[in-house]
Amino acid sequence: MQHTDTVRATEELETELLLEALFQRFGFDFRAYERSTLKRKLQAVMQQRQLATVSQLQDRMLHDPQAQAALLRALSVQPAALFDDPQQARQLRAVLASSLRASAVPKVWLAECAGAEEAWSLAILLADEQLHARTEIFATVANEDVLADVAGASIALERLDEYQENYLKSGGRANLADYFETHGKRAVLQPGLRSRITWAQYNMVTDASFNEFQLILCRHALADFGPVLRQQTLKLFHDSLALFGVLGLDREMDDGDVLRGSYQQIAAHHSWYKRIS
Repeated sequence: MQHTDTVRATEELETELLLEALFQRFGFDFRAYERSTLKRKLQAVMQQRQLATVSQLQDRMLHDPQAQAALLRALSVQPAALFDDPQQARQLRAVLASSLRASAVPKVWLAECAGAEEAWSLAILLADEQLHARTEIFATVANEDVLADVAGASIALERLDEYQENYLKSGGRANLADYFETHGKRAVLQPGLRSRITWAQYNMVTDASFNEFQLILCRHALADFGPVLRQQTLKLFHDSLALFGVLGLDREMDDGDVLRGSYQQIAAHHSWYKRIS
């Protein structure tokens, strides 16, 4: 038992040192992330690179740019596929009109966006609902390598047939392929829809509010946050959300969540909230 406790204490210290090194060297602050989830991701990277200890991972990360990039990707939100959650997309359709139609130029924030296909899914939903022409989408990610990926993003043509079924389950009424242009065996979202998406590097852990939005969506990153960081992020969203704007989260708010009284749940057992004060 004593040996096991010593090993755990050593691993905990190594993890703390690694997270501090990531912050001090590269500016990425994972120190307040939910620790058990973070450790699983670290272990997966270590196994892939055949490293026995977190200290070895830290040494590799500090001296090998490829290892550093791989680690940051592993700790970042993983890419989501186009319409990968039809039920969530159907719920989003239901709130788009109520949250966006009253604004002359509505703004939507995809906070820590799960890649190009998540942003493209939203752009297609807006087009379906005739809201795309005046709505601006701000898609932000903390990792600059992920940001670079979206610039050249495309989808294999055969995947569009697979995605069509989920698109229809989400309430779609068109042929999904009509929203894309083809380049050889790859498909890219139409330029007119891509132009409504502004991509930017932004760190929710360290950066301040940068605009006012009528709709904020964060459906992937919050699950990795520890309790303190989650409350900090909810305060950031509140500072960034217009009155009567809508907030879409990964799960329902708790009574103890920051500013819970400032929100009205749009539907029971759904994690969509309208800001009322």
